[in-house]
Order: sequence, then C-alpha cells, then structure tokens
Amino acid sequence: MTPFIVGDLKLNARLRQDAIVRSLRRTGSSTIANLAAQVGASRSTLLRDIRALRDQGFIIDSEPGRGGGLRLDLRSVQITPRLSVIEVFALLISAASMRAAGNLPFSNFADSGLEKIEKGLPPEKIRDLRRFLDCLYIGELAPQVNRTNVGLMDSSLLPEFEVAFLQRQHLRFNYCDASGRSSTRIVEPQAMLILPPLWYLVAWDPARHDFRHFRMDRISEPHSIEGTTFRKRTVAWPPAFASCGHDEILSKHTDSTLWPSLSSLQLQRSEVRPLCRRDEQTQE
Repeated sequence: MTPFIVGDLKLNARLRQDAIVRSLRRTGSSTIANLAAQVGASRSTLLRDIRALRDQGFIIDSEPGRGGGLRLDLRSVQITPRLSVIEVFALLISAASMRAAGNLPFSNFADSGLEKIEKGLPPEKIRDLRRFLDCLYIGELAPQVNRTNVGLMDSSLLPEFEVAFLQRQHLRFNYCDASGRSSTRIVEPQAMLILPPLWYLVAWDPARHDFRHFRMDRISEPHSIEGTTFRKRTVAWPPAFASCGHDEILSKHTDSTLWPSLSSLQLQRSEVRPLCRRDEQTQE
C-alpha cells in the first residue's frame, strides 16, 4: 500500500499518528504490517506511535496471532491536547469573532471549550500564543456603519496573507481605497483588525514609513513575496479607535470583554500610538 506522503517527506509523528487512528476507526482492526505500510513507517516506529497514542488516552488492544493485530476501542478519546499554537490561535479568532458578531448561537460554549484547551497547553505554547495575540484585535463594527457596501473578498487573499503573516514575508497587492483610488502596495503584514463582518490587514508600509490598515474586500491580486523578510513591529492598540472622518470605526463599546474568557491570555492594551491620526489618514 502506498505510504502517506507530505511533499517529499514521510509523515511526521503527529500526522502519522492521526493517520493510524483514522485507519483503525475506519477498518476496526489492522495488522502492524499493514498499518506500517499505510503510514510509511517501520515496525518499530509504528509500535512507538501506538504507545504514544495509548499515553494520549486511546485504547488500542493487541490481538494475538501471526502479524500482530491491533484494534481501537471506538469509545476511547484523546485526553491530552495536541493542537499547535496556530490551531489554537485560529480557534480563538473564530470564538472571539462569534462573540463580537453578537448574533450567533453557542458562542459561550466556544469560549468554555477554549478555556479547557488553554489549561492543557504547556508554558512554551502559552508564550508563543501570546506573541500571536499581540497581533490581533477583535471588536464590534460601529452600528452606524453601512454594511450593504461590503464586497466580495479576493479568493486568494486568505492563503497569501496567512503565508506572509506566518513566515514574515512582504505582501504585494492592488488596493482600491474608499474614494475609489487604486494603487499597488508592498507591505509588511503585522497584525489583524477584525470587526465582523469585516477584517483589516494592519501593515507597516515602508513607502510611507507608517502603519496602514487595509479592508479585506478592497484588496486584489495579493502575492506573498518569497525571499523577503521583515522584523516584528509593535502595534499599539488603543481602547477604541477615533473615527477620523472615516467610513468604518470601532464601536465605543469595544473592549476586552469581547475577547474569549481566557484570563491568562488577555492582553494589556496600551495607548501608545493610535492607528488613526487626524493629520494623516491611516485607514484606506
């Protein structure tokens, strides 16, 4: 049977163990030889994976006989979290966006689920997650904002932004501002401002030597630029943003209560440098 392959490499331990669980759930039982062939691992590596899965809470019984059969108890579940920092960050964005939207069911349950995940994270992942949270602000869109002019987002924006943000690569795109002026930008993606149903790319614009934030539905033809890099810059998130005459502003009620109740992950916001200044527009 053809091994599972990621690119030109065999599955790493985590993905390999996920594949083992999926296979046993689907087939009910399998031999060690068959499982090893499926995941592209040796017999000894597979046995180590089985031990690791048992440590995580999965009940995997060994069946006697030639070939060493294995059977997964379908009632068993994983009791230790194996989520990556990026996965927890994505879940946190989803839960906080649900709460900020204010009209979606089960948002409180999402918060409680995240609390349980947070309690199981090791200290090093907590530190990494804090660094990601420094790059995120989620709030409410002011009620007076016209939501009927929200356009469709370029389908390539999310994958290109995610690569540029995570790998600290420059992002190139065309942008049409609120006045209809078009320009081509090359920026450093530093943070995200999420005001459901809108979100903004908060970026350092080297050409303007300042921060800018770009509305997602006004960005087109985005491309992350391989071989580029940039340093992380501190974005000062004020308690609320001034309107500065723009068409989208934060509600005055935007504050830390809009975040999921992950007390140890709450950020201390400081009003060091507001994103909106009356002498220079930073929202475009």
